[in-house]
Amino acid sequence: MENNVAILAGGCFWCTEGPFMLLEGVESVTSGYIGGHVAHPTYKQVCTGETGHAEAVKIVYDTTKVNYEQLLEVFFTVHDPTQLNRQGNDIGTQYRSAIFPVNDEQRTKAELYISTLKEAQVFDKPIVTTIEEADAFYIAEEYHQDYFNKNPEDAYCLFAAKPKLDKVRKLFADKLKKGK
Repeated sequence: MENNVAILAGGCFWCTEGPFMLLEGVESVTSGYIGGHVAHPTYKQVCTGETGHAEAVKIVYDTTKVNYEQLLEVFFTVHDPTQLNRQGNDIGTQYRSAIFPVNDEQRTKAELYISTLKEAQVFDKPIVTTIEEADAFYIAEEYHQDYFNKNPEDAYCLFAAKPKLDKVRKLFADKLKKGK
């Protein structure tokens, strides 16, 4: 994989993709599955928690406009890295908090970022985010792609995803694409 790709898992990908799509320099965000032992899993299979996959997003970005550390900053802002195998009401290993570095430089940066958060005691509870091998990334079914933008009135989106987008708009206003 190339240096301009980041793969992050922070709960349901419907809630994870939207905040990154707002950022200047992010060229695409693809929802998918990574970290499991079943080739080409389906959403139904992943939801059982038995495939080992995490729901994740693959972010392609322009390194002249946004860097990996900025993506990590947004990642740790829009999900709770202290919840083991869950995000809110979404429970299971598929909703784990995980970083899948695509090279050694990203691994080092992710380790340092987590270490810095721990030392600064940013969170009241221990960070459980794992750093895992970036193996095969399987693109999720089409209806999962850009889910929030296609379904902004969906109850789950209003409850779980919209607050994350609002938070990014507020905290990262200077890093947003024009008009976002």
